[in-house]
Amino acid sequence: MTSEITLFVNPAAGRGRGAHAARPAASALRAAGYTVRTVLGVDAEDALVRARAAVADGTGALIAVGGDGLAHLALQAVAGTRTPLGLVAAGTGNDFARALGLPVRDPAAAARLVADALKGARIRDIDLGRVGDRWFGTVLASGFDSRVNDRGNRMRWPVGRARYDLAMLAELAAFRPFPYRITLDGGAVREVEATLVAVGNGSSYGGGMRICPGADLTDGLFDVTIVGDCRRRTLLRVFPKVYRGTHIDHPKVTVLRAAKVEIAAAGVSGYADGERLGELPLTARCVPGAVRLIGS
Repeated sequence: MTSEITLFVNPAAGRGRGAHAARPAASALRAAGYTVRTVLGVDAEDALVRARAAVADGTGALIAVGGDGLAHLALQAVAGTRTPLGLVAAGTGNDFARALGLPVRDPAAAARLVADALKGARIRDIDLGRVGDRWFGTVLASGFDSRVNDRGNRMRWPVGRARYDLAMLAELAAFRPFPYRITLDGGAVREVEATLVAVGNGSSYGGGMRICPGADLTDGLFDVTIVGDCRRRTLLRVFPKVYRGTHIDHPKVTVLRAAKVEIAAAGVSGYADGERLGELPLTARCVPGAVRLIGS
């Protein structure tokens, strides 16, 4: 494998942590003997073009420095190729890195792990989800949580996580369950009233909310968490339990497993790795061994 590797950097990740993380990460990789090339873009589309060009040119590895949004973008460049992906988690949520047991917000440690793993060939294949031509690593969210994302994205104030806290309060005020049609592995259509449906390749979203706590990145299956038609009061009791993953014990919560999941609900959008995919219906497929992960 070539000793030239590529840092794929989002300078805006985590309110500037991406740019700050790139420097110690690059220093640690160079100290380990690697030649480091840095890829930035003027926007997401331009950054992806540049990342794909680096992969096509034969870079030894693509190292994403940022949060889940940049990891999501990096997956579009490396999935289905033999180019391994490394993560220097420096965003707000960092759920993909958490699922893989990688360092979070310690760029030098993350880069040293990447360097040691590359030298020791500690690279493993993990599953990814795919919706159309878009790959995702963590969770496809729909329902209450995606409505919070939609509202938060439309808000210009306040900044940071407080925006989504306010969006959640606003959505709770207007809360209602959604009529879903869910099909697993081409079987019978399930018609359910649900607060949300989460399709998990990884276990968490939103910075450690373990919505699909049993999800396994190597089993070839999604964990599908369905939160039923809760009343607002029930949702307020159940939702905090998601950080421990104990919400799945509630009678209103069902967990299923499938390799192909079709979900439909009117007026509901889907988000994967925190990035908007579009309105339902959407079909997600779990693709075994779709990406090579470094040091996981």
